[in-house]
Amino acid sequence: MDNSSGVGVLDKAALVLSALESGPATLAGLVAATGLARPTAHRLAVALEHHRMVARDMQGRFILGPRLAELAAAAGEDRLLATAGPVLTHLRDVTGESAQLYRRQGDMRICVAAAERLSGLRDTVPVGSTLTMKAGSSAQILMAWEEPERLHRGLQGARFTATALSGVRRRGWAQSIGEREPGVASVSAPVRGPSSRVVAAVSVSGPIERLTRHPGRMHAQAVIDAAARLSDALRRSG
Repeated sequence: MDNSSGVGVLDKAALVLSALESGPATLAGLVAATGLARPTAHRLAVALEHHRMVARDMQGRFILGPRLAELAAAAGEDRLLATAGPVLTHLRDVTGESAQLYRRQGDMRICVAAAERLSGLRDTVPVGSTLTMKAGSSAQILMAWEEPERLHRGLQGARFTATALSGVRRRGWAQSIGEREPGVASVSAPVRGPSSRVVAAVSVSGPIERLTRHPGRMHAQAVIDAAARLSDALRRSG
């Protein structure tokens, strides 16, 4: 099959990226894998490094760069948001509570989608709201499956403990009773991308008077089901 697009420099850059898909490569390894002349392979690899599509490992070998992961995450977020509306609306309808979708952004979490209650007191978290990673059931979800070092850092000053997060991983959902905001309870579950990495948290939240001090008993299954629907959608389009 002819993989030529007719734009020579792009075809050669694609060859370099494809060669790095199987792992780190020296310049000689790139030349062997791509069939490009040594000066061409070097020039393209360095140019791609400038754009962060290629990076270097500790041995100085060429590897795929962080920009590719950022672009993949952005594409995944678009797919996630395209699916989120009807899933959150259904979750709101079956629980009678406001539903939200959160993604981690550095040391904070951001509400990227929401479905509000249609009547009565609204415990709103507007889309675009930036909230702490130190409290709340969705913060627990976004933290629970992190690698140990980031988990340890994130627990400093948090309202939840490592033991609590161990329970979250075992159950597959988290609850919060007045943790982030007095009088408000919430239940959250993880949304997983194609690689099973946790990419978002689905939540319902409302006053403790309605959700009680055991909100998971009431709503964990509905939240888990919503998270599974979003995870399935990401896997199908991954």
